[in-house]
Amino acid sequence: MSILVIADHHNSDLIPVTANVVAAAKAIGGDIHLLVAGADCQAAAEAGAKLDGVSKVLVADNAAYANQLAENTAALVATLGKNYTHILTGATGNGKNFMPRIAALLDVEQISEIISVESADTFKRPIYAGNAIATVQSEDAIKVITVRGTSFDAVADTGSASVEAISEVTDAGLSSFVGEELAASDRPELTAAKVVVSGGRGVGSADKFDIIYKLADKLGGAVGATRAAVDAGYVANDLQVGQTGKIVAPQLYIAAGISGAIQHLAGMKDSKVIVAINKDEEAPIFQVADYGLVADLFDAVPELEGKL
Repeated sequence: MSILVIADHHNSDLIPVTANVVAAAKAIGGDIHLLVAGADCQAAAEAGAKLDGVSKVLVADNAAYANQLAENTAALVATLGKNYTHILTGATGNGKNFMPRIAALLDVEQISEIISVESADTFKRPIYAGNAIATVQSEDAIKVITVRGTSFDAVADTGSASVEAISEVTDAGLSSFVGEELAASDRPELTAAKVVVSGGRGVGSADKFDIIYKLADKLGGAVGATRAAVDAGYVANDLQVGQTGKIVAPQLYIAAGISGAIQHLAGMKDSKVIVAINKDEEAPIFQVADYGLVADLFDAVPELEGKL
């Protein structure tokens, strides 16, 4: 078996989820190649060569791949992918953009957001907002798979793979990169943070959400929120954790004023330690929490921050 992992990167560096995808590839078994398609992306390629389990890094360094436009990336991978039994990438914004196109070009079905590898052709993935786990077996000659990175422990950077430049360049001419606006923050990025402090509708208002920010800053963590809090205008939507938001699995997840709707739990239940603070002792969040505190968050959170 031979596996092609498509790296998620910023050209200048590798996005951490790539190490989790390589772990999934190792669980499948076989020779693992890593594709870095970008522009001036040598630094990302060198970082990829250090991932344990990767035997070769393929570098497509061309302006056509500078922003990982889906049409260009899909055409490249569809050409290279014919030589592999599995094609994997993270279930990120980029992965969800180009992987369906790759599957269509190869005339195979995509398997989305796997959380475990049962065998080379059988995988588990969540359905119904994580309420059920489907076991999926594929008979396709080439398996096109996106991986939920939080379900696999990242591989170490102890490898020493060879790096090979590829000359294949495909510019479909169907789309062009116009621009992007990135939010600047001193806090760690939500999906990569080791500590996440989230607030729900129980926080009450945008002004009162300040106590969530203060606790997160004291812990050096990121801030998250439920969809209800986002819809109410308490915080920006890029902080939403849940089925329709971001999937997180930090070492510590603190949920304050969060009842624990299924849609929210789908985005954080893989966290290593979950702490819930809610004055409703019947709140569903307590069913998944490792530590539960039945208390008013406006009393408990400032006290916790003070003791820290």
